[in-house]
Amino acid sequence: MATTSLLPKSLSPFLTKTPSFSSTHFTKLSFLNPQDHPHCSKRPNLHTTHAKKRNPWLDPFDDGEDPDMEYGSLFVDGKQDEDERLPENPDNPYGFLKFPTGYSVEVASLALKVRGDVRRCCCVVSGGVYENLLFFPVVQLLKDRYPGVLVDIVASARGKQAYELNKNVRWADVYDPDEHFPEPADYTDMVGLLKGRYYDMVLSTKLAGIGHATFLYMTTARDRVSYIYPNVNAAGAGLFLSETFTPNSTNLSDGGYNMYYQMVDWLARPSKTVPQQPVPPLKVSISKKLKQVVESKYKKAGVTRGKYIVIHGLESDSKASMQSKGDADSLLPIQVWDAIASGLREFRPLFVIPHEKERENVEEVIGDDTSIVFITTPGQLAALINDSAGVIATNTAAIQLANARDKPCIALFGSQEKGKLFVPNAEQKNCVIVSSKTGRLKDIDIEAVKNAIPLFNMSLALV
Repeated sequence: MATTSLLPKSLSPFLTKTPSFSSTHFTKLSFLNPQDHPHCSKRPNLHTTHAKKRNPWLDPFDDGEDPDMEYGSLFVDGKQDEDERLPENPDNPYGFLKFPTGYSVEVASLALKVRGDVRRCCCVVSGGVYENLLFFPVVQLLKDRYPGVLVDIVASARGKQAYELNKNVRWADVYDPDEHFPEPADYTDMVGLLKGRYYDMVLSTKLAGIGHATFLYMTTARDRVSYIYPNVNAAGAGLFLSETFTPNSTNLSDGGYNMYYQMVDWLARPSKTVPQQPVPPLKVSISKKLKQVVESKYKKAGVTRGKYIVIHGLESDSKASMQSKGDADSLLPIQVWDAIASGLREFRPLFVIPHEKERENVEEVIGDDTSIVFITTPGQLAALINDSAGVIATNTAAIQLANARDKPCIALFGSQEKGKLFVPNAEQKNCVIVSSKTGRLKDIDIEAVKNAIPLFNMSLALV
């Protein structure tokens, strides 16, 4: 009896007193304060994006870092140090003494906690070849900001092909994050694979709802960073993520070249004695073996190094066209390309086809002696562009690869706004943008394209 009589008294403080939450915890909720989400295409102020946004759903009593907290000098200031691999003894019979790179057994956990070091990072990249190419500066930014970090990629089968051009990526695994209903076996296998690698940070460019956020949460990474839907589909995703970014639309590729600017600003933010990290440009690396394979291809097509112009963007239903999801109108019929190629005098046009079925159409319109090469991967396309005198292309991966290899380029767009969005600072990149005045790419002014062809002669003279 005595025990039962004490129950109401012991529970009464919890039942009669309601917790007094500060109003600031609720005014900062994402669905109550729309000012927290940018809805304009203008690049936000860097000083506002550097402030850490707290997620009130994770801990309503968290008031942020204590300004009076003193950590001392150990693992607080500056960037992380790249771990040196311990020397291996070939006569050592005990394999467990061979610690892998990225481990400092005594103090690794302390540095990871206090300074926020990132030794392993996984990037889940949505989209195809174009979107993964534009993610290259983010990978380089990770390597610069966190020295010694191991970067892994999870992308679709087409997107994975882009990473043969990136020497900063350790592993690239095939798993399509855009698949709405993945196979249960593939889903659980990928969760187990990522969990077993013990990542410190997981970045995702897929717009996350509660489903994708749960997938990232099950990787058990310390930092789970992702884009979320700009609408009601994002409900509940913040519970499982440590940092979220809200894009302007449901199609992240509409942002053009700077489509990942919110994630870039967050990664490059200054902290303590580390200044603002500069954002590197898009660069690609081409292996010798890849160059040899492509050289045999274009020689077989009847052209020589430095004496041809790459023509890319032929109208086709092939997935190897390497278009951007932010620009559906980015391919031209072969009749238009024939008119454009007729303006080339000093160089020979080399038509890139994404499928062998297009070869017959090109030969029928232009002629049997046309130089045609069959290219389906971004690595071979980059090697082809690297040995060329320049590129004439629509809004495909060929434009970004030409800029990455510092090749002169004539970029064809359906509108001037699209051109500025996907190729900013075109003059500095030795790129001429020719846009259609009607808003449709097939109505592009062919004479304007021909007038820009002397760009290749000027570049040849400078060489």
